[in-house]
Amino acid sequence: MNQLNSFADLALAEPLLRALGQAGLVTPTPIQAEAIPALLEGRDMLGIAQTGTGKTAAFGLPLLQQLSRRPEGLEPKSVRALILAPTRELAIQIDAELRKYGRFMGVRHALVYGGVGHTPQIRALEKGVDILVATPGRLLDHMQAGAVKLDRVTHLVLDEADRMLDMGFVRDVMKIVALLPVARQSLLFSATMPAEVAVLSRKILKDPMRVEVTPEVVTVERIDQRLYPVPTGEKRGFLVDLLADEKMQRVIVFTRTKHGADRVAQHLQKARIETLALHGNKSQGARQKALAGFKDGSLRVLVATDIAARGIDVADITHVVNFDLPDEPEAYVHRIGRTARAGREGIAYSLFDAGESARLKAIERLIRRPIPQVATHFKAQTPIARPAADTQRGELAGREGQPMQQKSKKNRWRNQQRRRAA
Repeated sequence: MNQLNSFADLALAEPLLRALGQAGLVTPTPIQAEAIPALLEGRDMLGIAQTGTGKTAAFGLPLLQQLSRRPEGLEPKSVRALILAPTRELAIQIDAELRKYGRFMGVRHALVYGGVGHTPQIRALEKGVDILVATPGRLLDHMQAGAVKLDRVTHLVLDEADRMLDMGFVRDVMKIVALLPVARQSLLFSATMPAEVAVLSRKILKDPMRVEVTPEVVTVERIDQRLYPVPTGEKRGFLVDLLADEKMQRVIVFTRTKHGADRVAQHLQKARIETLALHGNKSQGARQKALAGFKDGSLRVLVATDIAARGIDVADITHVVNFDLPDEPEAYVHRIGRTARAGREGIAYSLFDAGESARLKAIERLIRRPIPQVATHFKAQTPIARPAADTQRGELAGREGQPMQQKSKKNRWRNQQRRRAA
């Protein structure tokens, strides 16, 4: 592929170039340079890319250009392009970006997600829309109520498919896809490519072009990673001491569970550290308040679960703290990558209990290096058993039928709760 110096080299329409110029965007990212020409030709696409690579513009710009050519008026309750996202935050972010890029295109938008009233969304859909950004659960509610019709959809985008599957949305997605016209352009984007995503892509896409942008290793190299051995019962107190460092100016603390996020946030508040928790059980108003406070700097610390954090797009996060190590090693890369946006460097601390050894091994295999350990005063920790040759190969622990990847009844119950919250 030839090196492209500007968006003008991509055969984009003048109104799009004008909007990009006003937004200060001149040079396309690698995924944009590769994806936009193929999408303008009508190809289906499988994109492997994480948040921060510019994938929304990669699919959004050609989509806006194609939809601006509206041969006739919109049918009531109809949709021309459907974009499915796993979380409210991501749906809001996608909608905001598309409105910014399409401000001169005359394209009609609607946004649908749970946690807020149905009526304003129903009104937005009444006259038909060119682009609908939606979470699957709320979209199904509107479909069952007859508020929206999908028989005229010409474009489908499924964003963050791996997270969609993790949240238990696969059945909802397939119900929606089954009602779409067979003749359509379909795009699927995923940060990782587990077997389940490969199966889903084969069901949805036709002869897709594969575009892969994987900056994980580069991101990891830009981040100063440190491992603190701390028993689980001591982690909250240790976190308070850690946050006394004034250099930690904007921090995300990651927990594995929603209940854990609440407990950590409450402990920090008692220690007079301004913070809020962000997870799927919070109301939409509470989630937006937490995000707004974190972005404007009134909240120095945000405590979040992995799923809720997918919609956070803040460029100047100085530190990430893994209060718990994640179950999936890929989630660790996504977490710490929050500190290394737009070429910046970052710092990631992980609080490690000896019971998390399997998770640590899986993470170190994925990033192909041990995480440097920092000595603490806690003596109860057992020595950390480092993976041997597998670390150099970068193989994922748990991929070959390991117990940590099996779906238990508890996990299925959690997925149901996530679906209701989205």
